[in-house]
Amino acid sequence: MASGVATVWVPVENMSRAVRFYGETLGLDVRNEGDDWTEFDANGLTIGLNARESTHKGRGGGAVITFQPDRDLYDEVVRLTDAGVEFVDEVSQHPWGRIASFKDSEGNDLQLFEAPSPE
Repeated sequence: MASGVATVWVPVENMSRAVRFYGETLGLDVRNEGDDWTEFDANGLTIGLNARESTHKGRGGGAVITFQPDRDLYDEVVRLTDAGVEFVDEVSQHPWGRIASFKDSEGNDLQLFEAPSPE
């Protein structure tokens, strides 16, 4: 039985490009940085960027990470779009919240999630 998430590993092809994306574009704090492994703090969750081995190249994606924006979801979509992020589709509305899907610099699937407002 799992009691929580310790670390999310995200495969990347270009570490410096991915570090810029997660650090500058998403605004996460770097814990430690290296050529093959870089860690970010995502509000207590460690996101580890793991360099792909040359035998495993490909932009097929990997883990899906869902982020909770610090502000209104639509405001964050605008901010990220202005930073060059391309969203896969429009924000989707569900009874359990709203989702905005996009890809990181390495082709991995990411999302913004906003829970519904309490009535």
